[in-house]
Amino acid sequence: MNKVAQVQIGSIFQSNWGKTLGLGNLVSVILSNAVVLAAIILFILIVAGGIMIIAGAGSGNKEGIGKGKAAVTAAVIGFVIVFIAYWIILIMQRVFGFQIINPVF
Repeated sequence: MNKVAQVQIGSIFQSNWGKTLGLGNLVSVILSNAVVLAAIILFILIVAGGIMIIAGAGSGNKEGIGKGKAAVTAAVIGFVIVFIAYWIILIMQRVFGFQIINPVF
C-alpha cells in the first residue's frame, strides 16, 4: 500500500510517505500524538468551562454555572478515556509483542 487517496505522496512531496512509509505509519503517528492533542483540547475546554462558571456566578445564572460544570466534567472524562485507551494500547504491545504505536519521527 503505497498510495493514500490514490495520490503518490512520496514522489510528489519528496518524502518517505508512500515509498517506505504507509498508512499504518500514519495511524501510528496520529496515535502517538493523541494524548497531546487531547491535553490541548482539555485545557481549552477547562478554560471555557471556567469562564462559563464565573460568568454564571457573576450574573446569578444557575443554568450557566451548570453548563460550565458540565463542560469541565465532559473534558476531564474525555481526557481520561483517551489516556486509558493509550495505555491499553501500550500494554497490548508489551503483552503480545507487536508494535501498534511506532513513531517514525
